[in-house]
Amino acid sequence: MKNSFKISALILAFAGLSFGAKAQTATTTTTTATTTTTGGIRYSIGVDAGIPVGNFKDNYKWNLGGSLQADIPVYKNQLFVTVNAGYNNVFGKKNVGGVANADVTDFKLLPVKAGLKFFPIENFYVQGEAGAAFLLNKSDLGANKSTAFVYAPQIGVQFPVSKSSFIDAGVRYEATTKYATGVDQSKVNFIGIRVAYGF
Repeated sequence: MKNSFKISALILAFAGLSFGAKAQTATTTTTTATTTTTGGIRYSIGVDAGIPVGNFKDNYKWNLGGSLQADIPVYKNQLFVTVNAGYNNVFGKKNVGGVANADVTDFKLLPVKAGLKFFPIENFYVQGEAGAAFLLNKSDLGANKSTAFVYAPQIGVQFPVSKSSFIDAGVRYEATTKYATGVDQSKVNFIGIRVAYGF
């Protein structure tokens, strides 16, 4: 299962490159998709939230955080390189198994990712990112690793607020490798949303 998600992220990245290359060979009469602002690097600041999935959901209930992102244009207003950094707190369940004070320690993560964002049609995008997620409370969790590989395929929409600003709303699957050797529950997996203000 984990390999299929890694493959999906890579496919999104390669698809973005392929479509960008194909668009360059299109005739000038073809209408190309655009985003909602004109030229240059686009920045956004957003709120991230999600629900754990897989084995991870056994001990964790939801996550909340924030992120900053830069979209760097590669081809017109269709293909961008993305750089994203943020903070994510995954909240542990309380009284696990009905045992009083059997509380699970929160995961405190600092993910840093880069990838590609492609607009196949106006305002709708597919995005694939990968990078490293740094565990800020390793000792509290008894983990033996403070860094894990993270990947996140995403789809979303971007719509204008004004001539120079926009709202970016996306849904993604995000997952990491293990923070504790041999412990599957130390892999962070969630379905998340990001709602951001861009300028």
